[in-house]
Amino acid sequence: MLCAHGAERAATPSRPPAAHPSTARPAAPYTAPRPRVLPRSAWLGAAERPQPPPRYDDEVVAVFVHHTDSPNGYDCAEAPGLIRALYTGQTGPRDWDDIGYNFLVDRCGTIYEGRAGGVDRPVTGAHTQGFNHRTTGIAALGTFAEGVPVPSAMTRAIAALAAWKLGLSGTDPRASVRLVSSNGRSRYAAGTTATLPALAGHDDGYMTSCPGAALRARLPQIRELAARLQGRT
Repeated sequence: MLCAHGAERAATPSRPPAAHPSTARPAAPYTAPRPRVLPRSAWLGAAERPQPPPRYDDEVVAVFVHHTDSPNGYDCAEAPGLIRALYTGQTGPRDWDDIGYNFLVDRCGTIYEGRAGGVDRPVTGAHTQGFNHRTTGIAALGTFAEGVPVPSAMTRAIAALAAWKLGLSGTDPRASVRLVSSNGRSRYAAGTTATLPALAGHDDGYMTSCPGAALRARLPQIRELAARLQGRT
């Protein structure tokens, strides 16, 4: 199963709904180093399907954390094959134009580029229905329901990735941001301005158990680590 049932097709209008960071912008932006991100070629292989050009927003002001709702007992060398299977499921039976998540992180902390368009660019994803604009989706490879251990390497990698992506817009990972819902099947009616964490769980924007109770419980720690990586106190 995939924890992307809250995604919408990214074939949305080219003009994104407005989003207004509330407490997210400091006078002098804080940034974090770019972590190592393996390219799509590390997992895609011959499975690539024709797809339209990527779509972009002006910047990323929020991160949504997901889990893929897939088995946890994999060897990390198997992660590329697992991601390829997710891609095949989303672009095949579901008929999406690409994998929905912008990034995926395995249990060993390896970060993979997901959706095409450039890891350093604000690519419009298809990961959180209603809130794909001006956000990045980071998926933890596995299932993290209550009581399931969340690998420290995975949470450190999510924090490093979020710190870097949010730092490009000067956003504090501990802040709140205002995002406008583009789809009434989210937690908010279309056109509603919602105040959400800058580093949020999928369930903050959509009615789902994703990213799982165990991973959700780690989000405060991930926010604090991401803020420290940006040089914040």
